[in-house]
Amino acid sequence: MNSSLQKRNNLVGSIMLTVCAIIWGSSFVAQTTGAEYVGPFTFISLRSLLGSVALLPVIAVMKFANKKEPSKEASSKDKRFFLLGGLACGVCLCFASGLQQLGIDKGTSPGRAGFITALYILLVPIFSVFLKKKIRPIIWLCVGLSIVGLYLLCVTENSVQSSDFYVLACAVCYAVHILVIDYVSPRVDGVKLSCMQFFVCGILAAIPMILTEEVNFQLIKGAALSIAYSGIMSSGVAYTLQILGQQRMSQPTVASILMSLESVFAVLTGMLVLHQIPTSKETWGCILMFAAIIIAQLPEKKKQKAF
Repeated sequence: MNSSLQKRNNLVGSIMLTVCAIIWGSSFVAQTTGAEYVGPFTFISLRSLLGSVALLPVIAVMKFANKKEPSKEASSKDKRFFLLGGLACGVCLCFASGLQQLGIDKGTSPGRAGFITALYILLVPIFSVFLKKKIRPIIWLCVGLSIVGLYLLCVTENSVQSSDFYVLACAVCYAVHILVIDYVSPRVDGVKLSCMQFFVCGILAAIPMILTEEVNFQLIKGAALSIAYSGIMSSGVAYTLQILGQQRMSQPTVASILMSLESVFAVLTGMLVLHQIPTSKETWGCILMFAAIIIAQLPEKKKQKAF
């Protein structure tokens, strides 16, 4: 590929991933407004099922675009791996998104939720130690920065907001979710896997929704716009943009940094839509956590298999 074409692809890919980060960041506001009408599991179930449906046209278009290419019939072993992998991803996603929505429902602002959730970027390489993968020393600096940032962001009047613990647990679940996807995705179609995991997540979230929450269709109607934005835009559109954007980028590190802007856009949309202005202390917490996220994704000078 010539340099001018690669530059154009990088530009288009960068725009796609930035739009993706804007959608993901603004979805925290949609989750907050949706929580005013429906319970967390009602929101997660409907959002996830809608996200699964939103990906069906994407799968159909990709199938049509690739129909000229020769394809081999999937073996029963491959089908079983896809089903089990989709189930595992869906379970992890259900726990992660459920805990995140619980935290937002109980009072964590969109901006704080965005930055605390983004800690999964640091947790993934740390958890990888248990998979016998080497961890870079710089990651420990990032962990220290993020801990200080978390303190400034979450601790008010010498106490921690209890809702933030739900979001912190959500970051842990998202880290596990990423490791599961890292294991499953090389052997399956990424968009189909995403569609499957959203479906599983929606069905699983429906269980506590029915058992613990009042399913009021009038309230669901009030949250319809928030559910539609989170389901269609955050799941269907943003995920597709992520795939198309990453295909065009020559630098995976740049792609991951662009997507990590999600946390910044969560704060900005919270300020613009909900008029939630962070204090100077919270702003410094955001800056430290964002610095930790960016540093954790910078490439090493020496080539070695490490995180």
